[in-house]
Amino acid sequence: MNALPMKKTLHTVIVLFLLSACGGSGDQSIQELVTNSNLESLRERKTSIFEEYEKLGKDLQELDAAIAVKTGEGNLPLISTITATPEKFNHFLELQGDVATKQNVLVYPEMQGTLQRVYVKEGQRVVKGQLLGAIDDGGMGSQLAQLETQTALAKTTFERQQRLWDQKIGSEIQYLQAKTAYEAAESTVKQVKSQLGKSTLRAPFAGIVDEVIKDQGTVVAPGPGSEVFRIMNLSDMYVEVAVPEFYLNDIKGGKLAEVYLPMLGDTIISEIRQTGNFINPNNRAFTVEVAVPNKDNRIKPNLTAKVRLNDYSTDVAILVPQSIISENAEGEQYLYVASGKEEDRSTAKRRIITTGRSQGNRVEVISGISAGDLLIKEGARSVKDGQSVQILESLKQVAKKQS
Repeated sequence: MNALPMKKTLHTVIVLFLLSACGGSGDQSIQELVTNSNLESLRERKTSIFEEYEKLGKDLQELDAAIAVKTGEGNLPLISTITATPEKFNHFLELQGDVATKQNVLVYPEMQGTLQRVYVKEGQRVVKGQLLGAIDDGGMGSQLAQLETQTALAKTTFERQQRLWDQKIGSEIQYLQAKTAYEAAESTVKQVKSQLGKSTLRAPFAGIVDEVIKDQGTVVAPGPGSEVFRIMNLSDMYVEVAVPEFYLNDIKGGKLAEVYLPMLGDTIISEIRQTGNFINPNNRAFTVEVAVPNKDNRIKPNLTAKVRLNDYSTDVAILVPQSIISENAEGEQYLYVASGKEEDRSTAKRRIITTGRSQGNRVEVISGISAGDLLIKEGARSVKDGQSVQILESLKQVAKKQS
């Protein structure tokens, strides 16, 4: 109720009350009182009238409040609303992993000896099978040349004996002896070649010589601690993460993945390349590989990466702020909608909802509200079910029209 009409009503009631108290001729009665009474009587009368004035004012305020409650025209809570609108929603599972490459290999010697030659330097690109270094073979090369000469002679002898045998000339034993000698010589050459091959170190795949670990002239031998080169291929990088088994049905190959590299400040949009088939009994998780393109070779193995894996997507999600959702004593979640909008007023209605996944400060509502519902945002924690409310946006529109 407006303050000015309330004051007019209050004054009217007081005047009527005074006239009634004075017998209906207010001016004459007051005049008589002023004329015939002393100062003390006048003050007592004034005090009496003022007390009646205050009492009437309080009574009128209580009546106005009661009328406002009955008619819904009291001071209503101010609220703001948002409209429930379906939108695309991609939910991501956030994990941490390390960058890796399957082509990161230490090259070890296969025989003992002195590292006689190093043919490459650090940072050099090499192709698969390229010679990287050579170990002193201890004269095995000369031995191989001698064996090859002997094998050539054994071959000639065998071929001659074979022609004679085909002509039925000579004995069978001579033919068999020549054949056996030739085959034995060939076998010996193959063994020596195989052994001699261990004296060379070759690139197992195309890549970059990341490190030359042993210097030329160093004595090397097979086994740990004797690695000579590190060869890497940085074109086939990936991040490996451990995903809890709970997400086994949600994480699939080909789904969207985001890789953030804090040290480089880069975010790479990629996809899930491979999902493991083995659940690790120690952490109840399976491994997932996410491909990481590395065109400029800035990404290095063992860099820390923050990975977001898409585990759920929908085109019709209704997302609401977490701040407008409450929970009752039964553990049910609810929010309020503004129902039955009339001008700038509406009614707050409580809706029990079912929520789904959340991302940041927004939560997907699966059931309980529909597209187009006006959800109470500001004031959501203070309204009650069935309470009349004033919509702040509507008040602003009314004020704009009036101006």
